[in-house]
Amino acid sequence: MLMRAAVLREPVPLRENPLSIEEVPVPTPQQGEALLKVLACGVCRTDLHIVEGELAPRQKELIPGHQIVAEVIESTAPEFPRGMRVGVSWIGGTDGTCRYCTGGRENLCDDPTYTGYTHNGGYAEYTTARADFLVPLPAGLSDVQVAPLLCAGIIGFRSLRVAEVRRGQQVGLFGFGSSAQLMIRVLQAWDCRVYVSTRDAVHQSRAREFGAEWVGGATDRPPVDLDAAITFAPSGDVVIAALGSVAKGGIVAINAIHLDRIPQFDYDKLLWGERQLRSVANMTRQDGRDFLRVAEEIQLTPSAETFRLDQINQALQAIYDDRTSGSAVVLPTGTA
Repeated sequence: MLMRAAVLREPVPLRENPLSIEEVPVPTPQQGEALLKVLACGVCRTDLHIVEGELAPRQKELIPGHQIVAEVIESTAPEFPRGMRVGVSWIGGTDGTCRYCTGGRENLCDDPTYTGYTHNGGYAEYTTARADFLVPLPAGLSDVQVAPLLCAGIIGFRSLRVAEVRRGQQVGLFGFGSSAQLMIRVLQAWDCRVYVSTRDAVHQSRAREFGAEWVGGATDRPPVDLDAAITFAPSGDVVIAALGSVAKGGIVAINAIHLDRIPQFDYDKLLWGERQLRSVANMTRQDGRDFLRVAEEIQLTPSAETFRLDQINQALQAIYDDRTSGSAVVLPTGTA
């Protein structure tokens, strides 16, 4: 049995349309895996790094996509029966035996599986995933609404946890892309006052529309001392700006896979006073379950633009150019 899929054979620049639509065999689930019919798959900026080769290829041929909403077709796990709607995120599996997994920190696993990178993902009509890493999805959110929550949402939520954000605090968001736009809604539901620093004029306008208390440039300091800050830009200058914006005892969480650099900074002025600088690495299954419960409670419904599977290269380019009205979601078996 064949299916349609978007296949990456060799990383190339986006302008060269790196993904080709092909007919390939429907995957056969291995032991412990479920066979899934893909209903929707969100497009993430990490996919840009994969298709252009900024993340070194780990497979000769790859089907990307890691914000998967799917229907279970075949499963041996009783908690995920046939017909159930489930989600699949970036972390598709861990070894379960390393000191991080056994210590409750599976997001730091030494040998993880990455959906749509080391394991074929959701830019296809069908895919497979480890059954124990499937996420139950709230009934109150549609396929298109829930897809963007499965990476940008979960990792943003973990960032709030790493920053130890509490109800009623003053919180800074440095950068205002998709993850920050989801988190401002969570923070507002927690009665937090949110201050946004971002370089892009479009994102500044969006932050005002979302009801931020204050909006400034990428490294501008908010008019108040923050209790916590999360940085979303891969810029060391932004990290230093955030660190200079938190009060004594405040925490800065860096939500970025890499930074261009960390500039020299004045310890006495910026870090002394029990301020903390922390990085955010991946997410746990519990983060996913907890965040989706919050998303349903506050009716977090991100706007999204849909694309057909054969429009996948256009979808990637739209994300790169920041031309989408919200998130981008691919419908492999539907009509955009």
